[in-house]
Amino acid sequence: MGKKFKKLIKNFSLSELRAGLGITAKELVNKKITVQFPEERTPISPRFRGLHALRRYPNGEERCIACKLCEAVCPANAITIESEMREDGTRRTTQYDIDLFKCIFCGFCEESCPVDAIVETQIFDYAFIDSREGSIINKARLLEVGDKNEDMINKTKLEDAKYK
Repeated sequence: MGKKFKKLIKNFSLSELRAGLGITAKELVNKKITVQFPEERTPISPRFRGLHALRRYPNGEERCIACKLCEAVCPANAITIESEMREDGTRRTTQYDIDLFKCIFCGFCEESCPVDAIVETQIFDYAFIDSREGSIINKARLLEVGDKNEDMINKTKLEDAKYK
């Protein structure tokens, strides 16, 4: 009889409701931590893997030597590379496409690259507005992203170097 009576008192005194209202009252006076996204940005880890970029050497030549290791290691088969030999005997890419719908942003392409040509930047806010073709990022676009963000790429590489 004692347990039933305690349960009855608890139900009629609305203790759960009072406890919930107490939590709500405490949260009303706490400092808010809402981030106004486009204007404010939260910190991003140097190991974040976002939009891909192809890098160039300081003399302006593209780094990719068309070894196709990134294409081979990609678990999603998102990378397509075609290459040809140049007059000086070096091999360079003629086509370097990444299908971002297929890509799982695992970072294997970046890790496998012997010349640090392909990297994943900290850019996470990109969209494909027009069509599916917008999701396939080609060599020219990859180089453009790399050229625009070279300072950011170098900075994150330095920050991440202490963990490697």
